[in-house]
Amino acid sequence: MDFEFIKEEENKLLNRTELDFVLTYDGATPSRKEILGKLCALRNVSPELCVLGSMKTEFGKQEIAGQARVYQDAEVLKSTELNHVIENSTFTAEAAEAAEEGAEE
Repeated sequence: MDFEFIKEEENKLLNRTELDFVLTYDGATPSRKEILGKLCALRNVSPELCVLGSMKTEFGKQEIAGQARVYQDAEVLKSTELNHVIENSTFTAEAAEAAEEGAEE
């Protein structure tokens, strides 16, 4: 998996950094957990402070265009994001393993 960060903006009002990225991959489409793990490893941020937004793929291409939000504080994240978005972006042991494997590549 290779990340290319297209845009990075600091949103001071919400205490977060908003990222737009393009992810290129080989083989099967990576899960949200794998993408989150790799993103957190590359940006050197705590997984509890990062939330994946929308992600779009096109048929026949092995790339994903997506958005992520990295918060400065867990309390701000919980008060800003919807519960189902937080649940979809929960960092698990699977994502930790994927992050370690991705960092080795």
